[in-house]
Amino acid sequence: MGASVILKDEAATQHFAMQVAAVVRPGDTILLSGPLGAGKSVFARAFLRALCENPALDVPSPTYTLVQTYDAPLCAVSHFDLWRLGGPDELEELGWEEARDGIVLVEWPERLEDLTPDDALHLGVSVLAGGDRQVSIKGWSQRLDAAGLSLGPETNV
Repeated sequence: MGASVILKDEAATQHFAMQVAAVVRPGDTILLSGPLGAGKSVFARAFLRALCENPALDVPSPTYTLVQTYDAPLCAVSHFDLWRLGGPDELEELGWEEARDGIVLVEWPERLEDLTPDDALHLGVSVLAGGDRQVSIKGWSQRLDAAGLSLGPETNV
């Protein structure tokens, strides 16, 4: 059973993204799913700024380029937005295998199909009736617990 977290506002989403960024390491993949407008880009910007140790970092959406790469102190970080991907066979051209040596953040991961890494952290964002965001979390439970992210069945942030 996975955990979930309720994010009350954009600041809470940014804080959660920074907490996740604090536990990633080279070879990790984070899969970020949810409908348009759910807050995936807010999470991605905060996550990438934390990893790059630059709160003012310009983080454009890779919707049209499909992938944006960053040189973070820890390792290279690749941000994939697969919304416009024709199929998983196109990932080779985008440097998918090479990117997996660093840290990979994927929006619209359902387009990975069979290429979805088994050891990825899955974050599913949904919008609740009052505008809060609920993030379902699958994977990395021991690592997140060890980092002090005590996530029960439902945690408010």
